[in-house]
Amino acid sequence: MNKKRLALIIGLVVLVAALVAVYFVTRPATTEGMKAFTLEILHSDGEELKLDLVSDKEYLGEYLQEKGIIKGEQGQYGLYIQEVDGEKAVFETDGAYWAFYVGTNYATQGIDLTPIEEGGVYKLIYMVDEAG
Repeated sequence: MNKKRLALIIGLVVLVAALVAVYFVTRPATTEGMKAFTLEILHSDGEELKLDLVSDKEYLGEYLQEKGIIKGEQGQYGLYIQEVDGEKAVFETDGAYWAFYVGTNYATQGIDLTPIEEGGVYKLIYMVDEAG
């Protein structure tokens, strides 16, 4: 009887150890420091794109450039966005530019200086300056 009980206990210990090992191997990556946010893009043809994203980056511009969503060059006021989701805006040619909004407000700083906020909504809208 003791041998059966000992074998049962050893079997349970081995089973628990195996389950713990499986958990640690297959558990999802930690989400510490990760922030979920939304990026809305409005293209020149009226097409709207809504992306629900998650990042551990501090600044929005850094993340969007890394993912290839935006392209641009550094200017005196920060990153000048030239392309979003494959669509270029060339102000010098036709007055087109990418307007950047945080929530419903026109951004007061460059996208590269805008911290990613949990639950934040950011918008990039293709605009044409008629006077441009």
